Amino acid sequence: MTYLPRLVDGLLTELLAGLPAVLVVGPRACGKTTTARRHVEDSLRLDRPADADLVRADPDAALRSRSTPLLVDEWQLVPEVLAAVKRAVDDVSGTGRFVITGSAQTDLTAAGWPLTGRAVRLPMWGLSQRELVGDPGAVSILDRLAGAGVDALTAPSRALDLIDYVNQALHGMLPEVALQPDARLRRRWLASYVDEVVIRDGALVDGSRDPIRLRRYLQALAANTAGVVEHRTLYETAEVNRLTAAGYDGLLTALLVVDFMPAWHTNRLSRLTSRPKRLLVEPALVGPLLGVDAAAVLRESDLRGRLLETFVVSQLRPELTVAETSPRLFHLRDRDGRHDVDVVVEFGDGRVLGIEVKAAATAGRSDARHLIWLRDRLGDRMVGGLVLHTGPHAFPLDDRIRAAPISSLWSSLG
Repeated sequence: MTYLPRLVDGLLTELLAGLPAVLVVGPRACGKTTTARRHVEDSLRLDRPADADLVRADPDAALRSRSTPLLVDEWQLVPEVLAAVKRAVDDVSGTGRFVITGSAQTDLTAAGWPLTGRAVRLPMWGLSQRELVGDPGAVSILDRLAGAGVDALTAPSRALDLIDYVNQALHGMLPEVALQPDARLRRRWLASYVDEVVIRDGALVDGSRDPIRLRRYLQALAANTAGVVEHRTLYETAEVNRLTAAGYDGLLTALLVVDFMPAWHTNRLSRLTSRPKRLLVEPALVGPLLGVDAAAVLRESDLRGRLLETFVVSQLRPELTVAETSPRLFHLRDRDGRHDVDVVVEFGDGRVLGIEVKAAATAGRSDARHLIWLRDRLGDRMVGGLVLHTGPHAFPLDDRIRAAPISSLWSSLG
């Protein structure tokens, strides 16, 4: 199969040219190993019993026996390999020595994490539409928006509609499904992926022995994806207790199956909620988890809106890795529910961009009312606001407020 260039390829090359080790972290099956292999001379695959046994027996010797740059794949299966990487980096100076990949974030923030100061973390996600049909080598759309404002988004040459976007969201971003034309095979693969998460991966990370309850909780999360929902609602729906649900949250975020989008705060605004927004990292998992197809999603307005917002965030997430403006994603909601902005992009210089996602073929000024409210309170700190919709046209709605097709996120690059 022909390799499809990824957004991270150029950055990974740059990092290896100047640093000793890079830790590539992403969901299972997002293409980490395939991409990493293109940047190394040799590999230790810890999902292979022979390689794993060698590392367990003498991790330092295992690393010395291989050429560099060396790929250490699926580190979480033999965690002691990381201490050996640390020793190797400390003992011999040099750049481009190790690429480490893993499908879990376990212990990344722990005090005893051995690679602090030795490896730079490089997040990687599924195939975005920019990687599939756009230009993965172009400047990040988030950098474009930070520099040129919301007018950087223009109408695409090929118009998509609501059905197209729902189908894209349910098609999947993970390479095995993103590049699979057979819908029946995609459905089976995604269902198997869910099984692996709740049965195999759950037990691997935290010793979970109750995949049925974990599946129920993941289904509750899928039904509420892109929602700011009370935790009680989730764990009561899944029929688990609060402590069990908290453990599942930790597990699913460690596995990069679920992402928590934090609430945005500023001292210019009061009475903002601090509750995070939960989203599935792979939007297509809505299908097997809720037993729905595109026709069912199109019939349910609430699920339709949640899926589209989850899809939009899934297109922004890979841009965070490669953008030079240090963007981060938040949401905004006040405690009274009067104002709600789906996504707040905060750039490294403190400026922000607001985004609303609408499952409609056009947008009016009323759809931008929360963005206008935010702009009026933030003034020049706000780059602008976008109302992303499912129609074909891009047009201004107010000062620094613009409506644009969702696909302009990847078609406006050039």
